[in-house]
Amino acid sequence: MDAPSSAIAAHDTAQACAQAMWAEDQASQGLGMVVERVAPGEAVLSMPVRPDMTNGHGICHGGFIFTLADSAFAFACNTYNQRTVAQQCAVTFLQPGRRGDTLTAHAVERNRSGRSGIYDVTVRNGQGEVVAEFRGHSRTIPGTLLPSGADETEPTRK
Repeated sequence: MDAPSSAIAAHDTAQACAQAMWAEDQASQGLGMVVERVAPGEAVLSMPVRPDMTNGHGICHGGFIFTLADSAFAFACNTYNQRTVAQQCAVTFLQPGRRGDTLTAHAVERNRSGRSGIYDVTVRNGQGEVVAEFRGHSRTIPGTLLPSGADETEPTRK
């Protein structure tokens, strides 16, 4: 397979994996998240900050910001049709998320080798300001997201 065809196949696999994960991801759906974009080793998800997501300070609870980043991390590291889970995660909160804002998490693969990977996620508010930085370490586990041969079929379009 030539490089352009290989890149298209990888992108189609990433899209199909995201669709398969989204179908089962009740947590992200329940929080109002949207998968904005997925590519091999990369994912962008957004989430509105609802009133029921604010804490006693009237700002977005850090757990919801962490969950958005973790979901983007999950979609990014599961783009290769190999089930992958979080091994370790850390987040640094840089400024609060505000009620009514839409937060966007952009996850990018930094390294993937053997069964391990490292992904960085930047969470931004609607003004493009950085709200949090997250680093996730992934570990592959047995199994795939797609049925055997599904990542070799016709491209899946969203």
